[in-house]
Amino acid sequence: MLAVGMLAQVSGTVAANAAVALIPFLTRDRGLTLGHAGALASASLLGTTVSLVAWGVVVDRWGERLTLTLGLVVTTVGSAGAAFADGYLPLAACWFVAGVGVASSNAASGRLVVGWFPPERRGTAMGIRQAALPLGVGLAAVLVPTLVEATDLRTTLLTIAAINAATLVACAALVVDPPRRARAEALRDGETASPYAGDASLLRIHGASALLVVPQFTVWTFMLTWLIAERGWSAPAAGALVAVTQLLGSAGRVGVGWWSDRVGSRMGPMRVVALAAAVAMLALGLLEPTPFAVVLVVVASVVTVADNGLAFTAVAERAGPWWSGKALGVQNTGQYLVSAAVPPVVGVLIAAAGYGWAFGLVAVLPLLALPLVPTERPRRPAPAVE
Repeated sequence: MLAVGMLAQVSGTVAANAAVALIPFLTRDRGLTLGHAGALASASLLGTTVSLVAWGVVVDRWGERLTLTLGLVVTTVGSAGAAFADGYLPLAACWFVAGVGVASSNAASGRLVVGWFPPERRGTAMGIRQAALPLGVGLAAVLVPTLVEATDLRTTLLTIAAINAATLVACAALVVDPPRRARAEALRDGETASPYAGDASLLRIHGASALLVVPQFTVWTFMLTWLIAERGWSAPAAGALVAVTQLLGSAGRVGVGWWSDRVGSRMGPMRVVALAAAVAMLALGLLEPTPFAVVLVVVASVVTVADNGLAFTAVAERAGPWWSGKALGVQNTGQYLVSAAVPPVVGVLIAAAGYGWAFGLVAVLPLLALPLVPTERPRRPAPAVE
């Protein structure tokens, strides 16, 4: 279940990031301006953002297998349609549709992990699952430019559609929904009640995660440009370091998940990660003009992504099997909306005051997240499944 859930997330991420990887081709060979190409690249992200909660409703009501299968159908159709789209707006529409399908795996694959893994192994498994995002981004960055240079745009997009079609078959054949009680029994015992009613803990996790995504996307967005423009690195060397930090960040997510399993807590490690992110960003801001800043930007890139799996696991555990899809949709929607604001806002800060001040000011956000992280709840055994 973990492997097929990761496969769905990776293939969807490749589809969602295809337009980003195609920006150089679209500007050079198709004559688009950088602004137009960037707008095309945002179409899939927009499709994902607006549909996360809706897919959460689907997975809560009809289960993980149907959600993943249906979502991959939408992603495949959108990617294949983009291959034959004629014109700017039809291409944007097709990538928007593909992005809508990609959103299905965010909640469904996370619920597979929570449903099939016991609490003492769940953090590690979710950390592995969360590694699918950087792996998918990296695969798109390698596969898409190589294919479009060797063949053409249509073949590249049809290849992406084929990857998602193959994943669709795998999900339809292999995914088994985690066991849960009959809906009528759960309704009778009050298990389907909203976890948001009379309890602010989920909203606090959502808020803390939204604040913690700011340093993550600050480093992700500006690290490459900073290395080239401020540190004088060549583009290949800077790109190689960014790729290495993605791999280190994936390993960090798994390690923090394992740690949370060992200590029996998601929120305790999340507080430590938030504090570490603040320290890393502040140190990066203070030492930005020095050669040691390169080491600090690598550290920051690893630390600032480590909380994602912890928060994702905690949300699903607290929301329960009848609400976790919707709650994970809300969680991701908040993060997507905040992350979309990071490039323009932090870009203005950099232009006005420089990288050092921008990095240092971003360190305030993890500190604001600390008091929002709720206390840990004692683990309770799952209800018996009849």
